[in-house]
Amino acid sequence: MPRLLVVHHSPTPSVSALTDAVVAGACDDAIEGVEVVVRAALEAGADDVLAADGYLLGTPANFGYMSGALKHFFDTIFLQAGGALTDDGSAAAAEGGKKPYGLYVHGRYDTTGAVRSVQSIVGALPWRQAAPVLEVLGDVGEAERETAYELGGTLAALVMG
Repeated sequence: MPRLLVVHHSPTPSVSALTDAVVAGACDDAIEGVEVVVRAALEAGADDVLAADGYLLGTPANFGYMSGALKHFFDTIFLQAGGALTDDGSAAAAEGGKKPYGLYVHGRYDTTGAVRSVQSIVGALPWRQAAPVLEVLGDVGEAERETAYELGGTLAALVMG
């Protein structure tokens, strides 16, 4: 059965609301035959990543960067998950299989740096961005929850094939 892995750091009500909506969308009744696995960023490991066919990543924007928890996730799984490095140890463009991923980021004032930091790491993994990044500033309302729901549904449908 195809597996969608949702890795998130949801320390605030706003990010939690987005995570709940993403998971609900991925589990929509119209999508059958996809296992949705939800892991907090500090609990997810390389085995989770290797067993998945697609990924949804969620983080707050903290001081112009992804959360420390999501960064720790990447630090922990990067090489085992097929991350590519150059000879000097910096991230390189990944080759090979391109599993789909989606990203949602919540910030109070700006999400640019958080999005850029995630994409720079993911670009060195054998993943491909399969949906526009959901960037939410300020309060999470019904429109943002609906967009998050659609993001979850889109990624689940992509791994379903």
